[in-house]
Amino acid sequence: MAKVLSFGIAKEITGGSVVDVPFESGITLSGLRSLLESRYPRLRDLKSFAIAVNGEYAAAEQLINDTDEIAIIPPVSGG
Repeated sequence: MAKVLSFGIAKEITGGSVVDVPFESGITLSGLRSLLESRYPRLRDLKSFAIAVNGEYAAAEQLINDTDEIAIIPPVSGG
């Protein structure tokens, strides 16, 4: 299980700024993204969202461990 940080609209979707998400160590970021979308279906409604691992944006094939700091970063608009 890992703690997942949520910001902006993602915080509203997940129900908190930090949520526990169970997954097995060694899952890819792509697999984690699918798990998050399955657990929180409204994430699919976002045009896009990024996932950071240990403070850095991660590639889809990156392996994730349950000790990593995971953050959901929703799209940002502004001007």
